[in-house]
Amino acid sequence: MSEVAAGSSRRRWAGLVFISIAVALIIVDSTIVNVSIPSIIKDLDINSTQVQWVQESYTLVFAALLLVFGTLADRFGRRRMLIIGVIIFALASILAALAQTGELLIGARVIQGIGGAMVLPTTLSIINATFRGRERGIAFAVWGSTIGGMVAVGPLLGGWLTTYFSWRWAFGINIPFGILIVVGTLLFVIESRDGADARRIDVVGAVLSIVTSASLVFGLIEGRTYGWWLMNKPLKFGDWTWPFALSIIPLIFTVTIVAGTAFVMWGVYRQRNGRTTLLAFSLFRIASFRNGNIAALIVSLGEFGIILSLPLWLQNVLGYDALQTGFVLLALAIGSFVASGFAGAFGNRVSPVTIVRVGLVAEIIGVVGLGFVISATASWLAIVPFLFVYGFGVGLATAQLTGVVLKDVPIAASGQGSGTSSTARQIGSALGIAILGTILFTSAGTALDARLTDLPTAQRTQIVNAVVDSAGAAIPGLEKRSAAIAEDARIAFSDATRFAAFSAAGFLVLGFLATLRLSGVSRNREEELVAAAPSEGSLA
Repeated sequence: MSEVAAGSSRRRWAGLVFISIAVALIIVDSTIVNVSIPSIIKDLDINSTQVQWVQESYTLVFAALLLVFGTLADRFGRRRMLIIGVIIFALASILAALAQTGELLIGARVIQGIGGAMVLPTTLSIINATFRGRERGIAFAVWGSTIGGMVAVGPLLGGWLTTYFSWRWAFGINIPFGILIVVGTLLFVIESRDGADARRIDVVGAVLSIVTSASLVFGLIEGRTYGWWLMNKPLKFGDWTWPFALSIIPLIFTVTIVAGTAFVMWGVYRQRNGRTTLLAFSLFRIASFRNGNIAALIVSLGEFGIILSLPLWLQNVLGYDALQTGFVLLALAIGSFVASGFAGAFGNRVSPVTIVRVGLVAEIIGVVGLGFVISATASWLAIVPFLFVYGFGVGLATAQLTGVVLKDVPIAASGQGSGTSSTARQIGSALGIAILGTILFTSAGTALDARLTDLPTAQRTQIVNAVVDSAGAAIPGLEKRSAAIAEDARIAFSDATRFAAFSAAGFLVLGFLATLRLSGVSRNREEELVAAAPSEGSLA
């Protein structure tokens, strides 16, 4: 290898380090808040609705804008979009750390979601444009394992900062890392963009995409709150109140269907007329891209839904504090990082699809194992091994599935491809949170109600609502009222957590079945074009 080539290679791998840190930053922020919520409630005196939006506003905005920023990165420069996104994210973190009210914190989280949506698809398209062959597989493995590991590191870091410093440092820690990423990206990441039609943006398509994504995620997240069909609670905007008994959620889903249909029709119309579109619909003619995104959506539904229930169960039932909860979940991160080394060692010997399937089998074993050991008297010694196996599977499946989805996507469309892939994952995550959250809280309420039949109806309803509405946080306080009732609540919440785990395993099985439609043959269209170039060039 020449000295110039060696220097270029070192620069690519150094750039991957800072790209991975950027991914870690935004993924950690999506989980770090979970263990900090009790301290935020106490400090800012926010109500349950505000708590919900502190957790969900980031995901909502993040998912709605992924596809838009993936395409804009192709047009205006991927490195530029990454830097802008990190700066916005860091500035919003300052606002979150300094927030004195729930409204200001929610607003800061919305801005964080905008910055995060700029970063995630851009990092993926940079990898797709920078690495080739076996190096690309290793880079994808690092990227995917970073996501899987950070899902668990977030609660650990948040627990440590909240326990020994303040919940505000859960946001403040983003600032020095943001500066580090910007400097490293400027030094080591090479700019890349799609030069064709760089200034032609499909504004109508962008608006329809945002409306479709935002309405779908909102409906999935808020369906349990406002009712899937009939209104459970009043919906208010200022002095205006939703006046119908029918829930607003069906209307929201109707907007999703109409906007989504209009988005596809508009995009196909523009494509047929030779005009640029937000999404290259021709990509869905690529079997690996189409089937891979279906599998990724289903897998994400099972993967991230279970992360919602475990921290709640560990703290509210087993009595662990935020830091102890983070340490238990660290087993998931360790498993994911071990998977990174495994994928790097065998990535050139085993097809990516096979590694994805092995990863999903490991995830299923881990989640089913958790379902069997979860109880009101469980020990962390019984939980950690299954979390490790689950994390190992997440590291394998997430990394290699990403490579499978994009392996035949031309570099010029890598931003569109990665944006679509990331959006599929985020929609899957939102769907998982909605479905598994509904299973968790509905099962907890039903099980606890069945265990308190000796109490008067009004008293029983009050206790059940307190436990469910507080996501289990009211359980420790029940000890002062009655040790027997508190024990019933712990058992009921444990049963519900177990049901959620088995449900997640069911979705992971569906994801595994979806991968059976993926080809194990690894080929890259861009490399095929390069191979054909000499014969074309000889005619010049």
